[in-house]
Amino acid sequence: MSNFLRITPTASRDIESLINYLAEKVSVETAELFLLKINSKFQLLVKFPQIGRRRDELYPGLRSVTLEDYLIFYRLVLGAIEVMRVVGGYRDLEALFTENDEN
Repeated sequence: MSNFLRITPTASRDIESLINYLAEKVSVETAELFLLKINSKFQLLVKFPQIGRRRDELYPGLRSVTLEDYLIFYRLVLGAIEVMRVVGGYRDLEALFTENDEN
């Protein structure tokens, strides 16, 4: 299966916020390392899109995978992996997907 990755604007803002937080609170090197890890996880998702846990209770067709203390939420859409959110695992997940954004 030939997949490509699409990152929604909301997920892009999530990633930017995480990177900025890590750079300010920990170090720029830690933020850069996290960005490399997230890109590696995205490559894995493109190769193996079914690896994530089904999360239909949050949003129809939603899946999640972990990356350290974070969750990457995505869904499969017409030959693509659509990353919807990238958030800390301690967030109120139900509220996250009832918010009124492009999800």
